[in-house]
Amino acid sequence: MALTNPAFSTNPAFQNGGQAQAASTLTAENLEQMYQAPSATSVDTDRMTVEDTINKTAISFAILVAGAVVGWLVPALALPAALVGFVLALVNIFKKKPSPALILSYAGAQGIFVGAISMIFETNWPGIVIQAVIGTLAVVGVTLALFASGKVRASAKATKVFLIAMFGYLAYSLINVILMWTGVTNGAFGLNSVELGNTGIKLGLIIGVLVVIMGAYSLVLDFDFIQRGVQNRAPRIYGWSGAFGIMVTVIWLYLEILRLLAISRD
Repeated sequence: MALTNPAFSTNPAFQNGGQAQAASTLTAENLEQMYQAPSATSVDTDRMTVEDTINKTAISFAILVAGAVVGWLVPALALPAALVGFVLALVNIFKKKPSPALILSYAGAQGIFVGAISMIFETNWPGIVIQAVIGTLAVVGVTLALFASGKVRASAKATKVFLIAMFGYLAYSLINVILMWTGVTNGAFGLNSVELGNTGIKLGLIIGVLVVIMGAYSLVLDFDFIQRGVQNRAPRIYGWSGAFGIMVTVIWLYLEILRLLAISRD
């Protein structure tokens, strides 16, 4: 699991065997007091919970959407926002203790980038953004429902296949960018615009579908890491790491669906 979402894999709070607070010996009187006391919240216990992580994720996405509005209105901010977002992503990944301010700053910067890119795509392919948003919400919703029901779980074998596919996709993307920069390919999306024989099906469509499946499994890994952090009784601050990890995956998934739709309509 070490090479999955770096927002979790570099953090010991989400690893197997994470330290849990040892329970002290309780007397009958202590148990009675605990039974009569009101339910403790994550603030009271200072422990990470699923509910608190959901709240932090909602706040992060609210900032992201606000940034997307700015990027939509000023598409020229796409490149600067992408650079700032990339730097903030690295800082958040390698920071030992999560920083809410830095994570929310990342959400704002990435929101501007996503909004600007969305506006550019919408200008060329009207109606594509709402389709990509609906597609992303559908994938996230179905994945979350399947994970919550226990029908989908991360496994060692599936994760190995996922990692191999990710390395293959990264290599393919790098080669594609080089071919586009050197003018070897003429399509708007490089190799992704190449048709397979006389079928009319573009290579990017097949790869795009596979990448969306990879994105869905990446969400499963993210949910699994968050669940593990809760089980390890990680400090409440690590709920922000959960929000950051989910945000990274959902943004990637949205951009891939956006490109997939553009290739299909190109």
